[in-house]
Amino acid sequence: MTDAYDLFQRGREHLQRGMAAQATVALEKAKKLEPGKASIREALGIAYFRIQRWSEAEAEFRVVLELSPTDDYAHYALGRTLEKLGRDAEANGHYKLASSMSPGTERYADRIMDLEPPAADDSDA
Repeated sequence: MTDAYDLFQRGREHLQRGMAAQATVALEKAKKLEPGKASIREALGIAYFRIQRWSEAEAEFRVVLELSPTDDYAHYALGRTLEKLGRDAEANGHYKLASSMSPGTERYADRIMDLEPPAADDSDA
């Protein structure tokens, strides 16, 4: 096993135990060794998300999508992060992409927001 893999596994174990802050330490080290590994970047994005480091989470999920543009979970996770940052319209686009890439996944479809402005009421005319 490689050092990066060992660090990645340690980070994942921390995430599974609900220790996201500790996970970032191992995952950041793994990322330095293997910056092009989407799995490491995704796990780090999840860890950042869980400790509410939204900007760092956004950056990691964007890198995952650069590495793997059709990763439905990365679109969903980026959407969740953008929503936390108050960028609902941008988040919604990623929810729609995730849902279209994996149509049977209810949690993706359930996140899609109705952002259309209400129709004008003609009754006052």
